[in-house]
Amino acid sequence: MIELSGRDRQVLEAVVSDYIQSGEPVGSRTVSKRYELRVSPATIRNVMADLEERGLLSQPHTSAGRVPTEKGLRIYLDTLMRSRTLGKEERARIRRAFQENKSDIQAILQQTSRILSSFCRQAGVVLWPSWKATRLKHIEFVRLRPNQVMVILISKTGLVKHSLLEWPEDIKQEELDKYGRYLNERFQDLPLGEVKERILEEMVKEKVLFDALYSRALEVTQRFFESSLENSEVYIEGQINLLENPEFSDVERLKGILEAFENKSRIVRLLDMSLKVSSGVQIILGPESEFQELQQISLISSPYRHGDTLLGVLGVIGPLRMDYPRIIPVVEFTASLLSQLLNDPDEI
Repeated sequence: MIELSGRDRQVLEAVVSDYIQSGEPVGSRTVSKRYELRVSPATIRNVMADLEERGLLSQPHTSAGRVPTEKGLRIYLDTLMRSRTLGKEERARIRRAFQENKSDIQAILQQTSRILSSFCRQAGVVLWPSWKATRLKHIEFVRLRPNQVMVILISKTGLVKHSLLEWPEDIKQEELDKYGRYLNERFQDLPLGEVKERILEEMVKEKVLFDALYSRALEVTQRFFESSLENSEVYIEGQINLLENPEFSDVERLKGILEAFENKSRIVRLLDMSLKVSSGVQIILGPESEFQELQQISLISSPYRHGDTLLGVLGVIGPLRMDYPRIIPVVEFTASLLSQLLNDPDEI
């Protein structure tokens, strides 16, 4: 950790704050005029030069002011930044935006990404992680045609997953209903990752081998779990907002970022990084990620829950020069509201 004097901290905070608002290199005279540091521009200039030597500021051109480096921005975020308080009217507007659809989980998550995009004027993202952490409410098998069955899985939080599977042989709907009841009785309310493991255990139990129906059904269900539980779903809205940031006026730079949004796998992995922190707002700067095309972006994220279960993470993706003090309370409040909505929709 770099130790900074009080004056160092004041100047660094002033430079980062001004740069976030203007997007332009910040000079000593600007800091002297806009921030009451009670020292001369010459003194501020010396402090800025010292901060540059320590890797916290950089000077794009000889005659230009300074801009924060990744290291300087990280120190600002971790120790200097003062987030704004979300106003009563802003909270009310976000609550009203959630009123449009409170019954369908997928629609709620999509709406959440829209809310974040609209209020923060950047790209809003919501990650629903792999289904392993969610709990089973109901599983059902529907015969569509000979040798083809649709498996429908409903989680406790209301998400629905369905998949078409080839059955080893033609089977009557009555038998499928029987097997569905068997699974629901044994595995209801268990985390889906645990259900998957329990099914594997059942498959090797000798008593199951004597029941051809259960043996075949367990095998097919296990295939369904293998294909359905590993993939995370991500909802993204407002990528076009990135065009309004001067940092992305370079076509090649923007192309790489938009390709990452299109592919989604890199965005999912970036959001997965933030899931390692189970509470509170987290900020990941692009250079801290492993993706070259995301070096110029930043992610502000917060997890959301159903009861004590961590379900996923939501956030805002924008340039490194995002208005962090304004956006952080929006992300934090939206995550809290989404958790409340998933637990008790009538309370919103």
